[in-house]
Amino acid sequence: MKTVASMLTATALGLITLPALAQLSAPEQQLVTAVQGRSAEAIKLLERSVNINSGTMNHEGVREVGRLFAAELAALGFQTRWIDMPPAMQRAGHLIAERVGKQGQRVLMIGHLDTVFEKDSPVQMWNRQGDKVRGQGVSDMKGGDVIMIEALRAMQSIGALENTTIRLIFSGDEERAGSPIALARADMIAAAKQSDVALAFEGTVLDKNGKATGTIGRRASGGFTLEVKGKQGHSAGVFGHDGYGAIYEAARIVNSFREQLIEPDLTFNPGVILGGTEVVYDDPATKGSAFGKTNVISRTALVKGDLRYLTAEQREKTYTLMREIVGKNLPGTSATIRFVESYPPMSPTPGNLNLLQKYSQASSDAGLGTIDPLPAGLRGAGDIQFVSPIIDSLDGLGATGRGSHSPEEDLHIPSIERATIRTAVLLYRLTR
Repeated sequence: MKTVASMLTATALGLITLPALAQLSAPEQQLVTAVQGRSAEAIKLLERSVNINSGTMNHEGVREVGRLFAAELAALGFQTRWIDMPPAMQRAGHLIAERVGKQGQRVLMIGHLDTVFEKDSPVQMWNRQGDKVRGQGVSDMKGGDVIMIEALRAMQSIGALENTTIRLIFSGDEERAGSPIALARADMIAAAKQSDVALAFEGTVLDKNGKATGTIGRRASGGFTLEVKGKQGHSAGVFGHDGYGAIYEAARIVNSFREQLIEPDLTFNPGVILGGTEVVYDDPATKGSAFGKTNVISRTALVKGDLRYLTAEQREKTYTLMREIVGKNLPGTSATIRFVESYPPMSPTPGNLNLLQKYSQASSDAGLGTIDPLPAGLRGAGDIQFVSPIIDSLDGLGATGRGSHSPEEDLHIPSIERATIRTAVLLYRLTR
């Protein structure tokens, strides 16, 4: 139970207010005390993890971070295991930890061990300046990983982990998912099927007023390949007997997409286009070449594009409209389009919204303010999207920082404590 002195100290720090504490039960107040008492140690754990390079392709570094976190979780009574990926996938694997009980909802917590900074990266490791720290993956997402562990540690300190079912998966290839992706995420999907709700700890995004948000929707990450054929001939015959050629047809199709498909939460970006008599494209290297002459009608064209949408319904509607546009060919041409979906959409379902409301209530009761939903278009793809079609899901529970994936990536240190308190109270309420 919090003493009056400790409550006044917390109030002086601006973390919580006396009226807010009245909204927390006695065990929940104990959770707040436990988190606050571990704040300095939590930052030390974060520093240890950041000082291990774990770029996706540095497999040993990814595994080392996994061993660090596994030891912390084993001390909390979790059974841990490492899942290796087949050697051909060239990925380190994943860390899974779990406790199994019969009380409350079964919770799946999602983090990742890898960063975008590979072993030869010149970006500094740990560099703290006051309340800000820069470093490789400090906010994306080792800060979120530490929040997961520290919230569970607070739960364990008051005996609240007993008889609960909580699973954690830390993927080792979130930044560059292994292929085939169905295999790379099979263990995550299996864990979701044994859970009731999923919480993911990518960074908390602040709105324009500096208020924390939660993520109940994320757009799919996919793409399209457009292949166009034309009738080769002398350029003097273009628009006539020999038709319009592949380049004109490709231009018509891409421009028709722009004119006819614009709607909220849908984007389609033709990132590369090649056209001429011959076209060669190297998918793994994402580069290509084209040969042609100005006095020859183009015989072939290729367009590779990115495609993002918020719901399965929007996906099917978009696929249908794109195919219709592709099928209305200019004379002397033909075209086909293929689609790929790497990350399925995380649709903003009522269940996701209800989970956010519970998180917001936990935050509010702890004196940390309410949490509003982040517009789905403001987030890229993430691992939560593989489980959100199965169970109610919430993302964005991690640390606050800026410059993700850049040399300026940083983290606001006080956000670790705030997010850990929110998470601990939410976990306690979900698992009663």
